[in-house]
Amino acid sequence: MLEHSWRQEPRGLTEMLEAEDLLFNQVWYNRHWNLRIGVTEGQVKVVDKETYPRPPGAQETVQRDVWRGALKAARRVEQRYGKKNLGPWDDFEWGMINGKLSALRWVLGDDWDMLDT
Repeated sequence: MLEHSWRQEPRGLTEMLEAEDLLFNQVWYNRHWNLRIGVTEGQVKVVDKETYPRPPGAQETVQRDVWRGALKAARRVEQRYGKKNLGPWDDFEWGMINGKLSALRWVLGDDWDMLDT
């Protein structure tokens, strides 16, 4: 039996869910910006309809309606959390954000390393 002289109460479910929501949106927003940069720099092409499987060496694509939805979602995330809370982060900070999201999701019942957004 592990004994200690102090007691710490666990955080409540509401607080954990709020933190998970913020971390989810921070990770999503960062991934969105990576896609946005790819579109801007021509590495990702916006298409009316994606085709699968892509031929070997084909350019990465995003479907136009999905792209429009992502732009709207990014504006909503910016309004909700403020741009100052959405990065950018250095590698250490990025690792901490992903680690926190993984740990919270594990406590809430997901598998370790569940970082889907």
